[in-house]
Amino acid sequence: MKTKTAPASVSTLLSAGLVALLVSAPALGAVERYTIMASGRPIGTLVADGTGNGTRISYDYKNNGRGPTIAETVQVDSAGLPTSWTVTGSTTFGSKVDETFRLDGAQASWRDATGPGSTTAKGPALYVAQSASPWALGLYARALAKAGGSLPALPGGALKLEQIGSLELKGPAGALPVTAHAITGIGLEPDTLFLDPAQRLVAYATPEFIIVREGFESEEARLRGQVAEWDTKRLTGYQATLAHRPAGDLRIASVRIFDPERLALSPPVSVLVRGNRIVSVDAPDARADGETVVDGGGGTLTAGFHEMHAHLGQSDALLNLMAGITTVRDMGNDDPVLDKLVARIEGGELAGPRVVRSGFIEGKSETNAQATVVVDNEADAVKAVQDAAKRGVFQIKIYTSVNPAWVPAMIREAHKLGLRVAGHIPAFTTTDAMLQAGYDEITHANQLMLNWVLKPGDDTRTLLRVTALKRFEGYDLDSPQAVKTIGLMKSTGAAHDPTLVITELLTTGRKGSFPPGAADWAAHMPVGIQRDLKQPLLDIQTAEDDAAYRGAFDTALQVMRRLNSQGTMILPGTDLGGSFWYHRELELYTQVGMSNAQVLRRATYDTAHYLRRGERFGSVKPGLVADLVLMPGDPVADIKAVKNISMVVKDGTVYFPTEAYQAMGIKPFTTVPQVTGAGFHAAK
Repeated sequence: MKTKTAPASVSTLLSAGLVALLVSAPALGAVERYTIMASGRPIGTLVADGTGNGTRISYDYKNNGRGPTIAETVQVDSAGLPTSWTVTGSTTFGSKVDETFRLDGAQASWRDATGPGSTTAKGPALYVAQSASPWALGLYARALAKAGGSLPALPGGALKLEQIGSLELKGPAGALPVTAHAITGIGLEPDTLFLDPAQRLVAYATPEFIIVREGFESEEARLRGQVAEWDTKRLTGYQATLAHRPAGDLRIASVRIFDPERLALSPPVSVLVRGNRIVSVDAPDARADGETVVDGGGGTLTAGFHEMHAHLGQSDALLNLMAGITTVRDMGNDDPVLDKLVARIEGGELAGPRVVRSGFIEGKSETNAQATVVVDNEADAVKAVQDAAKRGVFQIKIYTSVNPAWVPAMIREAHKLGLRVAGHIPAFTTTDAMLQAGYDEITHANQLMLNWVLKPGDDTRTLLRVTALKRFEGYDLDSPQAVKTIGLMKSTGAAHDPTLVITELLTTGRKGSFPPGAADWAAHMPVGIQRDLKQPLLDIQTAEDDAAYRGAFDTALQVMRRLNSQGTMILPGTDLGGSFWYHRELELYTQVGMSNAQVLRRATYDTAHYLRRGERFGSVKPGLVADLVLMPGDPVADIKAVKNISMVVKDGTVYFPTEAYQAMGIKPFTTVPQVTGAGFHAAK
């Protein structure tokens, strides 16, 4: 599940519908069956078999060749609180799960990916399993309802239950009334679930993904849409309180501007913004009546950052903006969901970055990604390119199950229509072949490198495209295969979107400790997020595996150094939701031969021009759009300064990340700058 944001208190929202839940209990011994769906297609199942006060749960789905396989056994007491819980299996990328919880009287003990823990409970407390299936949300809801709507949580924090709506679903036995609830306290945003009159889980949904009771699959789009509407209402509340429009012109005083063409900071100046445009750069203490003045305190002002590998969701949008990301390139999404999100951001209803879209095209196979567009022949693949162009996308993205034989025709059509071509390397072909066919960009470091180590018959439509990374420990980059590919990157002028930060997370994340990419910000997160960060993605059991994966990341960095030294355009993107991970992506680029100033230029000026928007974005100059990032430090001297942002301006609207983080339960990284003069009025 994604990280989420917290809603209002449950105390004023307990209704007669929720109180009614207190007097009913699920029938014992029943078997509950669920279908797991993505983009409207089934991808797996969840089965919960109740026996006495115990329940056995099996949870398994596969999308894009990967997904969790979980087995659980849980027992509860008369209050619905877990007294024992075991969770075994594997996570989405294969990391092994072996979690246990036991409550013996007041003594609670557990073991999860963070290690062992124990406490003496001072009263009723609800254990939140780290790796449980979403069926656990129904268990939490029943326990919370019996407790009056809130409970302390183990290992830490607290959970609250809020009833947010009711509706009637059509199923095989006729109409079924359900109540919708939000549980807060697990992540950064609420989990939304639907319960029947017996308090049993009917569905858990996000705008893109759903687990729904067998027989109610036809309702999945309506339920996902309803969750999106509730999320929008909650996030609109954030926009109303966090977005500030200057009363008059905005002056950002006493700042040093990063000049991407000079690769240096300016002397202290002030920057005047009128509406959504930069109109002048003046003396540092310049002032005029009627201006709203933000004191930059001698800090650094840059253009907004570009996150070049996003799969944007409603809940990610605000966090990205607070990280200084004013533009994202979306690399593939549920198109109807993204349509609504873009409209809400552009209409000022939601806070979020600008979105540059890709036309994601996948081929049909047993392990294909459940994308909006899945094709099974060349004619349909070419038509998908044409349809993408009609939607106004910047590029097409070719995915792993596309038949390599179709690619030349797809590329010809894309180039004829003025679209760039990016993507994975389809299974059973090579990076070299795709570059020679006309790829403009290779996505992910592993995709660029994989064919150097693959064996005949290796299928990269599976998790092998990640686990084969360990074959790169000590790899000789002077081998003919590597030399040819790196040479083709130069001769064709192709760009590379390496998503180094997710490669680092995959290869260096270990149980019980924060991964390197989160080390500087993890302690600012709520306890549940910190806990999840200590769960690695991959199954790394032996010292040999540990060394191989760490060596693989070293090899990836060496490849990036060679690409950078020959002038290949390396594009900063995360594939991890952006925000805090994006800052680490920028930091990693200082390890591949870029200076701090070159990294800043890449995140702003270079990427704006790559996206064909350089005439409006990418610099702090009069006439350009006011997408701006203010940080107290000097990122030219220390790239880590990008992790402490005090203000973001997007299209002339001002946001203070500290305010947003406080609202979301995140410990702020810096303070709100001093504001004088005319001040702000609420954004509309």
